[in-house]
Amino acid sequence: MNTAATLKTMPGPEGLFQIMGGFRRLGFLGFVGESWKTYGDTYRLSFGPRNMTIAIHPESVRYVSITNRQNYEKLKSYDAVRHYMLGNGLLTSTGDTWKRQRKLMAPFYTPRGVQAYAELMLRDGERLVERWERIAQRGEPVEIIDDMTYITASIILKAMFSMETSEEIIDLKDSVEIMIGYLSSNQALPFKIPDWLPTKTNRDYKNARTKVHAYINGIIAQRRALPEAQWPDDLLARLMLARDEETGLPVPDDMLRDESITTFFAGHETTAKTMTSLWYCLSKSPEATAKLHAELDSVLGGRTPTMADLHNLPYALQVIKETLRLYPPAPVYVRDALADDTLDGYPIPAGSTILLSPFLTHRHPDFWPDPLKFDPERWTPEREAERHPQAYHPFASGQRVCIGNNFSLLETHILLAMLGQKFAPRLVPGFEPKFEMRGTLSISGMPMYIEKRA
Repeated sequence: MNTAATLKTMPGPEGLFQIMGGFRRLGFLGFVGESWKTYGDTYRLSFGPRNMTIAIHPESVRYVSITNRQNYEKLKSYDAVRHYMLGNGLLTSTGDTWKRQRKLMAPFYTPRGVQAYAELMLRDGERLVERWERIAQRGEPVEIIDDMTYITASIILKAMFSMETSEEIIDLKDSVEIMIGYLSSNQALPFKIPDWLPTKTNRDYKNARTKVHAYINGIIAQRRALPEAQWPDDLLARLMLARDEETGLPVPDDMLRDESITTFFAGHETTAKTMTSLWYCLSKSPEATAKLHAELDSVLGGRTPTMADLHNLPYALQVIKETLRLYPPAPVYVRDALADDTLDGYPIPAGSTILLSPFLTHRHPDFWPDPLKFDPERWTPEREAERHPQAYHPFASGQRVCIGNNFSLLETHILLAMLGQKFAPRLVPGFEPKFEMRGTLSISGMPMYIEKRA
């Protein structure tokens, strides 16, 4: 801890107009990255009376997330997410409420726990293989992000609610994505449009929110009207059967709803963007693609993978980890300081917002040689073991690491194995996507040709 006499003055760009001009010119991630090069690993963005500290070095990530985690919480910075999207689900809850929720849900998301959903992932993967067979025969480009979003939405909705019809899946997916888009747009605006104004955007959001809440509340009510023995074995049923260890009480209905929305949001959009970025990275790296195909051909020989096969597909997992390094679907996340503190020799007043950025930390040249290169060889066990543990944090770090990381990694591993052994998606010539920050990592589009492998 530094004394007041030795504390440094934190550098950073000054003035709302300069900062907003930078955002317009380069986008949020581009401007934050450019400022990093100018001001160093720890700097501030000043918005009038409000300051945001940007902390990029892995040691700062460790300090905020682990060493002094008791001083950093999800407070005012997450108010909009709570209000417009997730309520008090696991992603946004705090304190003792979060601890109880985490303890309640953790068994469902262990590496062994998520294996219960592997068969579901394989079935949906087979359906996408059949679709891509038809697309490959037609020789027409497809918007990869649409296919990835649909399959990840289908998997998580079936895992949560035993939902089977494509109409229901599309309807609920579209409604949740309207809510996500509304939240992202509001966070990006310097001045928020009041909720009560009857604009089309406000009406669309309220209609989508009403539809999502009514659907989930309806499913819960239907389950409660049936004997427990007739409930399907899905995540919602497991949550409804769970009991708080301290009180012995079941999960309240409003928390079941908030956890369902949180699980769907975190379990489909982020994984869809990871898979989309993965196909982009492979299309730009013939060497990595050749190594991946050689591994898949050797281990699978054209058959559908099993859980046991995944242990023999380490390079496929390396491809996924390297994709998450370059294009983490949550490129930034924030924490609020509860009390005065210091970070990297700079004062952090109580109430300060700290922004941690996997997107930038994953590009830190002190920890990642040639950081912009897609290189799955970074993820051999030997190289991974010698790296600073917080140099890589695509699912956040410390106690608040994303509880769904094992589900996401299993899903991407299975889908990559199934699709990668049969197809080699190729980016439409001349097209280059834009990766931008809009709540999560936004991808402008990814039109690709689905080429069938010999």
